[in-house]
Amino acid sequence: MKRFEERKQDLKNAKNRLKEALEEEEKDITVDGVLHRYEFTFELAWKTLKDYLEYLGVSLNTGSPREIIKESFAHNFISDGETWIKMMLARNSLSHLYDEESSRQLYESIKSEYFYEIEKLVEFLDKINL
Repeated sequence: MKRFEERKQDLKNAKNRLKEALEEEEKDITVDGVLHRYEFTFELAWKTLKDYLEYLGVSLNTGSPREIIKESFAHNFISDGETWIKMMLARNSLSHLYDEESSRQLYESIKSEYFYEIEKLVEFLDKINL
């Protein structure tokens, strides 16, 4: 499944770029960059999971991020379904963030919790060879 392998590599690259941004000195421009890279990385994460579920023949009703997260948790591809739902809601909120305090809170969640979940997913996916 070429698309899965390509998306998996894109996710790995995006995760590395997000890590680079998180390691930078925390300034307003850095926070903005982290939020943007998080959005992109999260999109690749759930779409890569969707590709893998489809490869395995899992029937999906809508193919929505929420459904993909639930199915991925049910199949033990991710271990913390609640955090992934929070991650999805955080990604959804990005287009509605207008104040610095909310941006900083999301930045801290990415740094302290969400990036770890993405790293665990990439490690899991790295073990899959189709």
